[in-house]
Amino acid sequence: MPALTTRALLLDMDGTLVNSDAVVERCWRRWAERHGLDPDEALKVVHGRQGYATMAALLPDRPMEQNHADNRVMLAEETADLDGVVPVPGAPAFMAALVGLPHALVTSADEKLAQARMGAAGLRMPVTRVTAELVGASKPDPEGFLKGAAELGFDPADCVVFEDSEAGIRAGRAAGMRVVGVGPRAAAFAPDVHVQDLTTVRLTPLQDGSLSLTFA
Repeated sequence: MPALTTRALLLDMDGTLVNSDAVVERCWRRWAERHGLDPDEALKVVHGRQGYATMAALLPDRPMEQNHADNRVMLAEETADLDGVVPVPGAPAFMAALVGLPHALVTSADEKLAQARMGAAGLRMPVTRVTAELVGASKPDPEGFLKGAAELGFDPADCVVFEDSEAGIRAGRAAGMRVVGVGPRAAAFAPDVHVQDLTTVRLTPLQDGSLSLTFA
């Protein structure tokens, strides 16, 4: 696989650093069943988006304020349910290698949920992060990644995104960034590089301040 040279990394959380699929499936299956939807079909669109955006896609005729109200309930349920939340293989070493290097978390979770899941997975929380409260539009809109790049002080073209979902990969591309797809979901959406998990990612700081990413 090709090596990538970058100046900053923008990291999704769920599916990329943290495996929270068990919680997501439990919560969204209950929500789908309450609304007379096929849970298996609903789960095909939940990954990567903020909850209200998923709800709008599944119930397009419902008032958006109702989606936002349901999303607040969903976030509380997900924050309270940490059973089965674990790090993606390789994530602890990957995050340790990033200490002192330019990186940010860009997640569709809110701050409370991000703190809960990163903590449950035993992962260090990046100082720079863009959570749901800080953006006006959900992935696949690029706002979150563009804001993350700006917070770090880099142009979008100088950033590499790590993502697992279709919505996230589309958001990274729309932001003008290269994308490393992580995990089985990502393979279908043509990221620049695809890895099964983070165990194969190697990060090397270069003398000019840039970072070299290689993939075993």
